[in-house]
Amino acid sequence: MQKRHAGIDIMEAQSTQRFLRDIPLFAALDEDALVLVAQKSRMAEYAKGSVMYREGAAPDAFYCIIAGRVVIYTTDTLGREQALEYLHRGKYFGIISLLTGEPHSVTARALNDCTVLTVAKDDFNELLKGIPSLAIDLSKTLSRRLKNKDIHQKIVFESTILSVFSSYAQAGKSIYALNLALSLKKETSKPLILLEVCPEDKLHSLPQRLRVEAAFQTIGPCSWPEAESCLINFSQPDALGKFTIKTACGIDVICFSYAPDDESFVKKLLDVMTFLINDYAYIILDLPASMDAFVLSVLNQSDLIQVLTSPEPVDLKRTRRLIERLKSDFHFPESKISVIINEYKLSKLTSGEQKEILGHAIFATVPRIEFEDSDKIMLDQPESEYAKVVRRIARHTGECLVGLALGVGAGYGFCHIGVLKVLEEEKIPIDVITGSSIGAIIASLWVTGRSASEILEITREFKKQSFVWKLADFTFPSIGFIKGNRLYDFLKKYLGTKTFHDVSLPLKIIASDIKRKEPRVLDKGLLADALMASCAMPGIFRPFKFRDDILFDGGVTNPLPTEELYRMGMKKIIAVNVTPSRQDIIRQYEELKTHLSPGPAHKKRKWFSLRRYFQQRLKNNILEIIFSSIELMQSELVEKEAELADVLLHPDTSGLHWMEFHRAEEFASRGEQEARRQIEKIKQLVNE
Repeated sequence: MQKRHAGIDIMEAQSTQRFLRDIPLFAALDEDALVLVAQKSRMAEYAKGSVMYREGAAPDAFYCIIAGRVVIYTTDTLGREQALEYLHRGKYFGIISLLTGEPHSVTARALNDCTVLTVAKDDFNELLKGIPSLAIDLSKTLSRRLKNKDIHQKIVFESTILSVFSSYAQAGKSIYALNLALSLKKETSKPLILLEVCPEDKLHSLPQRLRVEAAFQTIGPCSWPEAESCLINFSQPDALGKFTIKTACGIDVICFSYAPDDESFVKKLLDVMTFLINDYAYIILDLPASMDAFVLSVLNQSDLIQVLTSPEPVDLKRTRRLIERLKSDFHFPESKISVIINEYKLSKLTSGEQKEILGHAIFATVPRIEFEDSDKIMLDQPESEYAKVVRRIARHTGECLVGLALGVGAGYGFCHIGVLKVLEEEKIPIDVITGSSIGAIIASLWVTGRSASEILEITREFKKQSFVWKLADFTFPSIGFIKGNRLYDFLKKYLGTKTFHDVSLPLKIIASDIKRKEPRVLDKGLLADALMASCAMPGIFRPFKFRDDILFDGGVTNPLPTEELYRMGMKKIIAVNVTPSRQDIIRQYEELKTHLSPGPAHKKRKWFSLRRYFQQRLKNNILEIIFSSIELMQSELVEKEAELADVLLHPDTSGLHWMEFHRAEEFASRGEQEARRQIEKIKQLVNE
């Protein structure tokens, strides 16, 4: 991007000194030194996304941020960026290369439109000669940074500017923005401020919604003299304090008004945010439902954009045009735009039809709320469906999502039911769930509305030991003993025509791709189809044709599907491994042998009963051989996938067999016991 330079001496002398004194590096300089800095400095304006300097380039200047934000990063051999530091007002950079003469080891890029004070290399050397105290301060900085040069620690405090917008009025935008802020504050415990931005002829609604009774001031056209920068007016410590509303809810609020015909208000709002960035991790902008130049420019300066739209075709088309404009005119990354469907009335369109009209993925759908309901839904109705959806969005935004992985194991998989029971009772939030084979079946039933107790009720169909064989429709074993039609009918009985659009939270079902010899993540289409693919155990079930691909058991490649959660960016992963390890199998075998040793007190009838028990579990039928072979292969994969979990649950299944579907309640009880044993660890993970 082209950068524009302007001499800082165009500003009045008094304002210039006030301005420079607010920068920590220059705060202690005397009047003569400040004049020299002003003479040698230049103001450079960088558009969002433009680069100040690149890794490997020769040093050319000293940089100090006046307004905006800059990210410092390196690039690896694959071209991936690794952010090292986020810089804001008053921070300076480029100094190591300037003082050592070495090429830049990092790249500096503007995250927003930035105003940067620059000092050219030759002028910088003159400053150091003319102001010895400045040279000493910078030398100390150089020494400190060189010591940490190879550590590359990323600054923990990183501000995020999130804009909430709707292209039409009455979309529930302000209520949503308020509740998103309340939820984000609760989930992350990080400082947050909500800016309600309105044209100067509109009244702000947030103070009323929050029942703010004390007098407050609005930042607007009267907040600074005409033709004078907001930057100068707010350059003193706590200058924004008189405009900031401290609420009882724990979030801060500022009301900002702008003149639609005055282009300078975009810069003024950015200047305000420049100061807020120092104190707040999240800055949420509640923007007016207008497509004017001011709103579009502010949207472009955001890190994230959430667009609320109704499910009506006319609104979906309007939202599509907005996204296309942001992409074409501002090159705003599509991945940073989230579309939220607000169901203020029932739609005649399916989720798939809505997405087709929109031309963009639907991030979430918030259910309808009645107008007489409280505006602070997250506080007053935390268990409402609206609150649950907003909470999940907040957790995604705050990068504190909890992922749950349910592993494979045939009958062992009923342990998952007990785990889910404990998670329900303890109100442990789960944001994304993955499953392979039996784990995928349990997960699908759960996210389509059935509780753990209701899922356990379904397993009563397996009470008779013979029932499992009724699901087996044997065929000539060319590619599998069982066709799978009866299993498919069983799945359709409880899931019907439900698709991945009908789930209460994101669901990822894992299958294995025969042709590509790799895992396949299924998250579109009929749930029953995806489950058939994930459950098609090789050698037993015929592989399942899913669209144009031939898929089989997900447990072959991902028996404990934590990898997909990790790839999705889950920071907190709970995994349930129900497959016995080699050590478990050996221990159970030894226990069986111990029980079989006849003592003097053993009766003959009991001896023969134990022998039959032993024979039934160790008999070498084809199913046992295939399943045991797969179990052996999975054990090593499970160990690797378990390393990605923050909390690993491994129920004790000793005395139970993978074919004993009729003992579902016992399996579920084992899962419940393990979850309760580790519940404090789970709570600590979720709340940290």
